[in-house]
Amino acid sequence: MAWRGLAAEFLQVPAVTRAYTAACVLTTAAVQLDLLSPFQLYFNPHLVFRKFQVWRLLTNFLFFGPLGFSFFFNMLFVFRYCRMLEEGSFRGRTADFVFMFLFGGVLMILLGLLGSLFFLGQALTVMLVYVWSRRSPQVRVNFFGLLTFQAPFLPWALLGFSMLLGNSILVDLLGIAVGHIYYFLEDVFPHQPGGKRLLLTPGFLKLLLDAPEEDPNYLPLPEDQPGAQQQ
Repeated sequence: MAWRGLAAEFLQVPAVTRAYTAACVLTTAAVQLDLLSPFQLYFNPHLVFRKFQVWRLLTNFLFFGPLGFSFFFNMLFVFRYCRMLEEGSFRGRTADFVFMFLFGGVLMILLGLLGSLFFLGQALTVMLVYVWSRRSPQVRVNFFGLLTFQAPFLPWALLGFSMLLGNSILVDLLGIAVGHIYYFLEDVFPHQPGGKRLLLTPGFLKLLLDAPEEDPNYLPLPEDQPGAQQQ
């Protein structure tokens, strides 16, 4: 019964958050069961563009390392902040949310080439946290019961935490940089004098993922109006 309850609760999670979280967990489980190897997942330009192993463009965002503290830490932040974005500023805008993932992923891969980064899931997590934090500047965040601060400081707290764990901060810096670029282009530049929206979600994504908009000029037939009785 407990498993049914968890499954039912998980199905209530917005679609993009549910799909990305499940993909990360399943990928890690496959590695733990030796069904896959990390060497089949990491980003390698030579294998992508010469050997046409194009799945690496996706799988490098799905693997966060073996089961352990780092994996659960990242999954907690992925699930929490991806969900808050999807239920908050992207509510009813699934296509725009997916486009943010695509924009961030492409830019991270291009910039990751300069730093020889092989797995970019953590960078994507930091990007999600950064965008949420800039759109929720008045929210106070409790960081593991140790520190309390305004939301915009959260990405930098994550970077400091990575340093304490002895991890490379390049991935966190990449996530912050890409998150800031997205935030500036989407939330800041369009409101500047002479500014405009540069990140336009492709129409096919809106047709595929968003509910069709109601035509404000549409007038239903009298028999289709609320309260009408069938003769």
